[in-house]
Amino acid sequence: MTDTQTLPVFTARGLRKVYEMGEVTVEALRGVDFELYAGEFVVLLGPSGSGKSTLLNILGGLDNPTSGSVVYKDHNLTEAGDSALTEYRRTHVGFVFQFYNLIPSLTARENVALVTEIAPGSMSPEAALGLVGLAQRLDHFPAQLSGGEQQRVAIARAIAKRPDVLLCDEPTGALDITTGVVVLEAISRVNQELGTSTVVITHNAAIAGIADRVVRLSDGHVSSVDRNAKKVSVGELQW
Repeated sequence: MTDTQTLPVFTARGLRKVYEMGEVTVEALRGVDFELYAGEFVVLLGPSGSGKSTLLNILGGLDNPTSGSVVYKDHNLTEAGDSALTEYRRTHVGFVFQFYNLIPSLTARENVALVTEIAPGSMSPEAALGLVGLAQRLDHFPAQLSGGEQQRVAIARAIAKRPDVLLCDEPTGALDITTGVVVLEAISRVNQELGTSTVVITHNAAIAGIADRVVRLSDGHVSSVDRNAKKVSVGELQW
């Protein structure tokens, strides 16, 4: 992994996010500081409602903070307009969500090609699917794939454009442990082989062992940041 002390990919300072829901005000983030370094694997851990997804959406340019700042390398995302954020998402970020969002009428190869056809410098759909262990399932439709295989197609689609950052929101949330381990192995392989800076959101504390750092959120605050002295392999996880 690249020297994590010298190459911050993200620097977020004082992030607050307030949602107005009728007469109710919900403060999702309450002054969050966060860094992500080149090639790093970070797990964002916390219960539902702790602010994990809100933070991820702001890092990914899907949402704007109420106050505070996010700098991606030399780009200030909090000052960027809509077109600049669209270009940022298209060029630099891959997203993986809990639900796969595949197009049912397209094969695995065609679902990944949706990205590779519009992103310059992409790997081929075949290469991306091979990286997540689906080289033999290129021409299968989503209905012919298991949940774990569909999630791996979604990962292949996210990484095919060679993003600098992979942001994963509960990627194993809908999966059993056996299938979840296969999906996490695919994400870990992308991090190690492509050097993609990776953030995985989970409420499952067992997953924390595979990360370089674990950032715990609680009630919109960062409650702790811990570095794993010894990472465990995905195959050693139990939950």
